[in-house]
Amino acid sequence: MNKRWMVRREQGGAFVNLIVLLCIVVFFFLLYLVRHPIMRYVAETWVIDEPSGHADAIILLSDDNFYADRASRVAELSRQEVAPVVVASGRRLRPNAGLGELMEHDLIERGVPKNKIVRFDHTAADTMEEATLLSKLVQEKRWHSVIVVSSNYHARRVRYIFGKIFPSSVAVSVAAARDAEFDPEHWWEKRKSVILFGHEFMGMLDAWWELHGKQGGSSAGTLFWRPLVWKVTRTYTGCCGKRRTCALHTVSAVLC
Repeated sequence: MNKRWMVRREQGGAFVNLIVLLCIVVFFFLLYLVRHPIMRYVAETWVIDEPSGHADAIILLSDDNFYADRASRVAELSRQEVAPVVVASGRRLRPNAGLGELMEHDLIERGVPKNKIVRFDHTAADTMEEATLLSKLVQEKRWHSVIVVSSNYHARRVRYIFGKIFPSSVAVSVAAARDAEFDPEHWWEKRKSVILFGHEFMGMLDAWWELHGKQGGSSAGTLFWRPLVWKVTRTYTGCCGKRRTCALHTVSAVLC
C-alpha cells in the first residue's frame, strides 16, 4: 500500500511539474509574440514632450545630432513665440571655438532671429554639469520659467536633472526633439538606437543616485556610484562599437 501511494505521489508530482513547465513555455511564447508592442510602449512612455505655453527663455542643450533636430524643434517653438529668448548652450571644443557657434548658425538658418539668441559657451562634460552652469545663468538673468529642448530619448533624464538642480522658483518644462537615430516605434531594430536607449537608462540611474532626495548637489554615494556607472556605460558602448555585440544588442537581436 505504501509503495503504491509513493508511486502515485511521484507521478502526481511529475505531472504538476510538467504543467508548470508548460505554463512557463506558453507565457514566454506569448511574450515573444507581443514583444514589439511592449518595446514600443516602453519607448513611448520613456519619451516626454511637455513644453509650457509660455516661458522666459528656451534653452537648446549642447551636442545636437548631425541633422540639428534639436535646433529644428527650438525654431518651431520660436515661431510659436512661446519665449522671447533662445539660449544656445554649446560645449567648448577649443579655447576659442565650440559648438555654440554651430548651434547659433543652425538656429539662424532655421529662422530664429539672431537678436533673440544668447550664446552660452561652457566646458560641461555631461548633462548634470551643464544644468549646474545654466542654473547660474538663469539666476543672473532672473528668469522664472524655461523650456529645455533636447532629443526625445534624452528628455526624461533632462526633466529630472534640471528639476533637481534648478532653483524651485524656476519652472522647468521639457520639449522633446525628434531624433533621426531614435524612433520610439522601431528603436529595437537599429543597433544605434539600442545603444542610445541603454546609455540613457544607465544615465538615469546615475542621475537618480546623485540627486534623489536633494535639491541640487550630489549625494554621499557619488564618489562610488558615478565612476562605476560611467565605466559600465563606457564598456557597454565600446563593446557594441568594437565587436558589434553585447548583452543588450544580443537581446535586441533575439527580440527582433
